Amino acid sequence: MTTPHMTVAAPADIRRPGPKVLLQLALAAAAGLTLLPFLWVASGSLRSLDDIRADPGAWLPSEVTFDNFVRLFAIQGFSTFLGNSIVVAAVVVAGNLVAASAAGYALAKFDFAGKRLAFGAVMAALMVPYTATFVPQFVVTMNIGLVDTLAGIALPSLALPISIFIMRQYASAVPDELLEAARIDGAGELRIFFRIFLPLAGPALATVTIMSFLASWNNFIWPLVVAQSTSTYTLPVGLAATSQAAQNVTDYGLVLAGAVVVMLPVLVLFLFLQRHFVQGVAATGLK
Repeated sequence: MTTPHMTVAAPADIRRPGPKVLLQLALAAAAGLTLLPFLWVASGSLRSLDDIRADPGAWLPSEVTFDNFVRLFAIQGFSTFLGNSIVVAAVVVAGNLVAASAAGYALAKFDFAGKRLAFGAVMAALMVPYTATFVPQFVVTMNIGLVDTLAGIALPSLALPISIFIMRQYASAVPDELLEAARIDGAGELRIFFRIFLPLAGPALATVTIMSFLASWNNFIWPLVVAQSTSTYTLPVGLAATSQAAQNVTDYGLVLAGAVVVMLPVLVLFLFLQRHFVQGVAATGLK
């Protein structure tokens, strides 16, 4: 028998939002703010140059036009710029997958003289600013005759320190007992590496793929210095060189359309590998 003073608990659906809901709302708001510049770029690419000059801060075009994209793909040499970027990015990604997976696995699972020194060198390379190594890299590239070549553009990024670090951290989490069991069964080191470690390292390999692709695809300063003719220009350099309208006035419609074209492969790659990428970041402890 209940008393008159007894209260009834509020239903779960009308209770105050918990910390998890508030966190999700805050993250959604932060994501929305992050997307605003990309949305403005996409909107600006659909505006005419006169429309952009009349109201640069407008979020919506007064009249949608695809003329910027038509002019972009009609630029002489655009297909060459795009092809060069694809070739360089493919070489850089392949080089990082091969070199970083082998180096990271060796640093995590093998004991050899100079192991700590080698890993210390990788960590030191992570902390050295890119500008500090820019001139030595160019001198080496020039001395071996790779200036104004796609190989010279790709060479410095073939084995990024961050890629080696990611693979080393992921390999450290693979149980040694699993590898020892394979050795007892008679498997050689190469077979263990290719048949056991690499299939388990999918998230780390996806992370290396995305990060090395970004490092190559968005690189501007190094290709600008190494590529000394339009035949070796990558997409960012080529777009910067051809985005000047009459009387050296920047054609912002062309620039924004080029930015959209540059962003699309990155977005597609991330959407395709995002699940593995998140797992790889979580497993390797990257921030």
